[in-house]
Amino acid sequence: MNTVVTSREDILQHSRQLIQRQGWGAVSIRTVAQACGVSVGSIYNYFGSKAELVGAVVESVWQEIFQLPQGTEGFADTAACVSWLYGRMEYGSRAYPGFFTLHALRFTGDEKQDGRRRMQRAWQQLLDALCAVLRQDPRVRPGAFDSRFTPERFADVLFSLMLSAMLRQDFDYAPALEIIRRTLY
Repeated sequence: MNTVVTSREDILQHSRQLIQRQGWGAVSIRTVAQACGVSVGSIYNYFGSKAELVGAVVESVWQEIFQLPQGTEGFADTAACVSWLYGRMEYGSRAYPGFFTLHALRFTGDEKQDGRRRMQRAWQQLLDALCAVLRQDPRVRPGAFDSRFTPERFADVLFSLMLSAMLRQDFDYAPALEIIRRTLY
């Protein structure tokens, strides 16, 4: 076996490819090492355990699915951002079948906390980007937001709709766009 040391990102990329081809059950230190063409020890240089590897893979899948275009200024308005997010959810569902519903089951005990933390970090990045778009959206009518109804609260509502859609595997963003239209524009 080739013992050439690979990079952390190469390991994560090969792990994502394994998941796409064979499902979550394919991810183990040994199978990832084989996919990378390196020794098992090389994987342990980057990840201390299978749980650590799986946690990092989960986070990297979230990052791949929702890799934002160059800055949020790439979105013309909130509706364009939400449409893009639903499209990425659909991509994620196709590329990583069962990911949105099953990845949390991959963790046990203390591993669940780490997995949840990684997932919440990915979610927070999406919420932050959505808030930034809401604040810059030229279509938002004056007075749409106030001290009680903030961009953060509206982003939470939109994000809750998205999470529900993810779990239902329903990628029709028209209802979310209607809420945006009626509430902000």
